[in-house]
Amino acid sequence: MMGFLIIDDHPLFGEALGNAIRISHPDARIFEAASIRQALSILATERNIDLALLDLLLPDAVGSSGFLRLRGSHPKLPILIVSSVEDKPTIREALAMGAVGYLSKSTSVGELSNAIARILSGSVSAPKAYAAAGTTVQTEAALREKIRKLTPQQVRVLHLLRNGLQNREIATELKLAESTVKAHVTEILRKLGLFSRNKAIIEIGKIAWPSPAPCQSARGERERPS
Repeated sequence: MMGFLIIDDHPLFGEALGNAIRISHPDARIFEAASIRQALSILATERNIDLALLDLLLPDAVGSSGFLRLRGSHPKLPILIVSSVEDKPTIREALAMGAVGYLSKSTSVGELSNAIARILSGSVSAPKAYAAAGTTVQTEAALREKIRKLTPQQVRVLHLLRNGLQNREIATELKLAESTVKAHVTEILRKLGLFSRNKAIIEIGKIAWPSPAPCQSARGERERPS
Protein backbone atom coordinates (compact mmCIF):
# COMPACT_ATOMS: atom_id res chain seq x y z
CA MET A 1 0.00 0.00 0.00
CA MET A 2 1.49 3.29 -1.12
CA GLY A 3 1.78 6.35 1.11
CA PHE A 4 1.26 9.97 0.04
CA LEU A 5 1.70 13.24 1.91
CA ILE A 6 -0.31 16.25 0.72
CA ILE A 7 1.12 19.55 1.98
CA ASP A 8 -1.40 22.31 1.25
CA ASP A 9 -3.31 24.73 3.48
CA HIS A 10 -6.40 24.82 1.23
CA PRO A 11 -8.72 21.95 2.32
CA LEU A 12 -10.68 21.85 -0.95
CA PHE A 13 -7.57 21.52 -3.06
CA GLY A 14 -6.15 18.96 -0.66
CA GLU A 15 -9.33 16.98 -1.20
CA ALA A 16 -8.91 17.27 -4.98
CA LEU A 17 -5.37 15.93 -4.74
CA GLY A 18 -6.60 13.05 -2.60
CA ASN A 19 -9.21 12.23 -5.23
CA ALA A 20 -6.56 12.30 -7.96
CA ILE A 21 -4.40 9.88 -6.00
CA ARG A 22 -7.28 7.48 -5.33
CA ILE A 23 -8.13 7.16 -9.03
CA SER A 24 -5.05 5.00 -9.60
CA HIS A 25 -4.34 4.04 -5.96
CA PRO A 26 -7.71 3.46 -4.26
CA ASP A 27 -6.08 1.86 -1.21
CA ALA A 28 -3.45 4.57 -0.76
CA ARG A 29 -2.56 5.85 2.70
CA ILE A 30 -2.95 9.63 2.44
CA PHE A 31 -1.66 12.07 5.05
CA GLU A 32 -2.36 15.80 5.00
CA ALA A 33 -0.42 18.74 6.39
CA ALA A 34 -1.23 22.45 6.24
CA SER A 35 2.34 23.60 6.86
CA ILE A 36 5.95 22.47 6.57
CA ARG A 37 6.07 22.07 10.34
CA GLN A 38 3.13 19.66 10.26
CA ALA A 39 4.65 17.82 7.29
CA LEU A 40 7.94 17.32 9.12
CA SER A 41 6.05 16.04 12.15
CA ILE A 42 4.26 13.45 10.01
CA LEU A 43 7.48 12.42 8.27
CA ALA A 44 9.15 11.92 11.64
CA THR A 45 6.76 9.06 12.41
CA GLU A 46 5.62 7.82 9.00
CA ARG A 47 8.57 6.24 7.19
CA ASN A 48 6.75 4.81 4.18
CA ILE A 49 5.82 7.91 2.20
CA ASP A 50 6.26 7.29 -1.53
CA LEU A 51 5.47 10.82 -2.72
CA ALA A 52 4.93 14.26 -1.19
CA LEU A 53 2.75 16.78 -3.04
CA LEU A 54 3.82 20.28 -2.02
CA ASP A 55 2.28 23.72 -2.44
CA LEU A 56 4.89 26.49 -2.53
CA LEU A 57 2.74 29.04 -0.69
CA LEU A 58 2.24 27.92 2.90
CA PRO A 59 1.89 29.75 6.25
CA ASP A 60 5.50 28.90 7.15
CA ALA A 61 7.10 28.82 3.69
CA VAL A 62 7.57 31.12 0.71
CA GLY A 63 9.06 30.22 -2.65
CA SER A 64 11.48 27.32 -2.46
CA SER A 65 12.05 27.53 1.31
CA GLY A 66 9.55 24.78 2.13
CA PHE A 67 10.98 22.47 -0.51
CA LEU A 68 14.50 23.03 0.79
CA ARG A 69 13.49 22.27 4.37
CA LEU A 70 11.86 19.00 3.30
CA ARG A 71 14.78 18.05 1.07
CA GLY A 72 17.27 18.89 3.81
CA SER A 73 15.66 16.61 6.37
CA HIS A 74 14.45 13.88 3.97
CA PRO A 75 16.77 13.89 0.93
CA LYS A 76 15.33 10.68 -0.56
CA LEU A 77 11.69 11.79 -0.40
CA PRO A 78 10.25 12.35 -3.91
CA ILE A 79 8.55 15.76 -3.95
CA LEU A 80 6.01 16.88 -6.55
CA ILE A 81 5.22 20.58 -6.49
CA VAL A 82 1.59 21.49 -7.22
CA SER A 83 1.29 25.27 -7.26
CA SER A 84 -0.58 28.25 -8.64
CA VAL A 85 2.82 29.83 -9.39
CA GLU A 86 3.47 28.96 -13.03
CA ASP A 87 6.34 31.15 -14.26
CA LYS A 88 9.12 29.30 -16.06
CA PRO A 89 12.02 30.46 -13.83
CA THR A 90 10.26 29.04 -10.76
CA ILE A 91 9.54 25.75 -12.53
CA ARG A 92 13.12 25.54 -13.81
CA GLU A 93 14.53 26.21 -10.33
CA ALA A 94 12.30 23.58 -8.72
CA LEU A 95 13.29 20.89 -11.22
CA ALA A 96 16.96 21.86 -10.94
CA MET A 97 16.77 21.46 -7.15
CA GLY A 98 15.43 17.93 -7.55
CA ALA A 99 11.64 18.10 -7.60
CA VAL A 100 10.22 15.07 -9.41
CA GLY A 101 7.65 17.26 -11.09
CA TYR A 102 5.87 20.60 -11.17
CA LEU A 103 2.15 20.85 -11.90
CA SER A 104 -0.28 23.73 -12.03
CA LYS A 105 -3.19 23.88 -9.60
CA SER A 106 -5.40 24.41 -12.64
CA THR A 107 -4.61 20.86 -13.80
CA SER A 108 -7.70 18.62 -13.87
CA VAL A 109 -8.08 15.74 -11.42
CA GLY A 110 -7.69 13.25 -14.27
CA GLU A 111 -4.51 14.90 -15.50
CA LEU A 112 -3.14 15.03 -11.94
CA SER A 113 -3.79 11.32 -11.55
CA ASN A 114 -2.00 10.53 -14.81
CA ALA A 115 0.94 12.74 -13.84
CA ILE A 116 1.25 11.07 -10.45
CA ALA A 117 1.26 7.65 -12.12
CA ARG A 118 4.03 8.79 -14.51
CA ILE A 119 6.09 10.17 -11.64
CA LEU A 120 5.79 6.93 -9.67
CA SER A 121 7.13 5.07 -12.71
CA GLY A 122 10.16 7.37 -12.82
CA SER A 123 9.14 10.10 -15.26
CA VAL A 124 9.28 13.85 -14.61
CA SER A 125 6.12 15.93 -15.04
CA ALA A 126 5.87 19.61 -15.85
CA PRO A 127 3.22 21.96 -17.30
CA LYS A 128 2.63 21.24 -20.99
CA ALA A 129 3.99 24.60 -22.17
CA TYR A 130 7.16 24.22 -20.13
CA ALA A 131 7.64 20.57 -21.08
CA ALA A 132 7.29 21.47 -24.74
CA ALA A 133 9.93 24.14 -24.35
CA GLY A 134 12.18 21.66 -22.58
CA THR A 135 11.95 18.98 -25.23
CA THR A 136 13.50 20.83 -28.13
CA VAL A 137 15.87 18.72 -30.20
CA GLN A 138 19.30 18.54 -28.63
CA THR A 139 22.50 18.16 -30.58
CA GLU A 140 24.34 14.88 -30.26
CA ALA A 141 27.27 16.67 -28.65
CA ALA A 142 25.02 18.33 -26.05
CA LEU A 143 23.37 15.03 -25.19
CA ARG A 144 26.72 13.24 -24.91
CA GLU A 145 27.96 15.95 -22.56
CA LYS A 146 24.92 15.48 -20.32
CA ILE A 147 25.40 11.71 -20.31
CA ARG A 148 29.00 12.22 -19.14
CA LYS A 149 27.63 13.97 -16.05
CA LEU A 150 25.57 10.93 -15.00
CA THR A 151 26.87 8.66 -12.25
CA PRO A 152 28.15 5.21 -13.35
CA GLN A 153 25.03 3.56 -11.97
CA GLN A 154 22.79 6.04 -13.78
CA VAL A 155 24.61 5.22 -17.03
CA ARG A 156 23.91 1.51 -16.45
CA VAL A 157 20.23 2.27 -15.83
CA LEU A 158 20.08 4.46 -18.95
CA HIS A 159 21.66 1.70 -21.04
CA LEU A 160 19.02 -0.80 -19.92
CA LEU A 161 16.29 1.81 -20.32
CA ARG A 162 17.38 2.34 -23.92
CA ASN A 163 17.15 -1.41 -24.46
CA GLY A 164 13.48 -1.30 -23.52
CA LEU A 165 13.62 -2.77 -20.01
CA GLN A 166 11.02 -1.73 -17.46
CA ASN A 167 11.94 -0.60 -13.94
CA ARG A 168 11.32 -4.03 -12.42
CA GLU A 169 13.52 -5.69 -15.04
CA ILE A 170 16.27 -3.11 -14.54
CA ALA A 171 16.10 -3.69 -10.78
CA THR A 172 16.56 -7.43 -11.30
CA GLU A 173 19.41 -6.94 -13.77
CA LEU A 174 21.34 -4.54 -11.50
CA LYS A 175 20.31 -6.17 -8.20
CA LEU A 176 18.72 -2.96 -6.94
CA ALA A 177 15.42 -2.16 -5.26
CA GLU A 178 12.77 -1.05 -7.76
CA SER A 179 12.34 2.18 -5.80
CA THR A 180 16.07 2.88 -6.31
CA VAL A 181 15.67 2.36 -10.06
CA LYS A 182 12.71 4.76 -10.13
CA ALA A 183 14.81 7.38 -8.35
CA HIS A 184 17.64 6.91 -10.85
CA VAL A 185 15.27 7.21 -13.83
CA THR A 186 13.88 10.45 -12.41
CA GLU A 187 17.37 11.90 -11.98
CA ILE A 188 18.44 10.74 -15.45
CA LEU A 189 15.49 12.48 -17.09
CA ARG A 190 16.09 15.64 -15.08
CA LYS A 191 19.78 15.75 -15.93
CA LEU A 192 19.14 15.10 -19.62
CA GLY A 193 16.41 17.77 -19.74
CA LEU A 194 13.74 15.29 -20.87
CA PHE A 195 10.25 14.71 -19.50
CA SER A 196 9.43 11.08 -20.25
CA ARG A 197 11.22 7.74 -20.48
CA ASN A 198 9.88 7.31 -24.03
CA LYS A 199 11.49 10.60 -25.06
CA ALA A 200 14.74 9.46 -23.44
CA ILE A 201 14.65 6.14 -25.32
CA ILE A 202 14.10 7.96 -28.62
CA GLU A 203 16.79 10.60 -28.06
CA ILE A 204 19.42 8.20 -26.70
CA GLY A 205 18.64 5.73 -29.47
CA LYS A 206 19.82 8.30 -32.01
CA ILE A 207 23.41 8.27 -30.79
CA ALA A 208 26.01 5.54 -30.47
CA TRP A 209 27.78 5.20 -27.14
CA PRO A 210 29.66 2.29 -25.59
CA SER A 211 28.03 -0.14 -23.19
CA PRO A 212 28.74 0.84 -19.57
CA ALA A 213 31.13 -1.15 -17.43
CA PRO A 214 29.36 -3.87 -15.44
CA CYS A 215 28.80 -3.47 -11.72
CA GLN A 216 32.04 -4.47 -10.00
CA SER A 217 30.44 -6.09 -6.97
CA ALA A 218 27.17 -7.47 -5.68
CA ARG A 219 27.27 -5.56 -2.45
CA GLY A 220 23.56 -4.76 -2.44
CA GLU A 221 24.24 -1.26 -3.68
CA ARG A 222 21.74 1.42 -2.77
CA GLU A 223 23.49 4.29 -4.50
CA ARG A 224 21.86 7.65 -4.00
CA PRO A 225 21.00 9.45 -7.23
CA SER A 226 22.99 12.66 -7.48
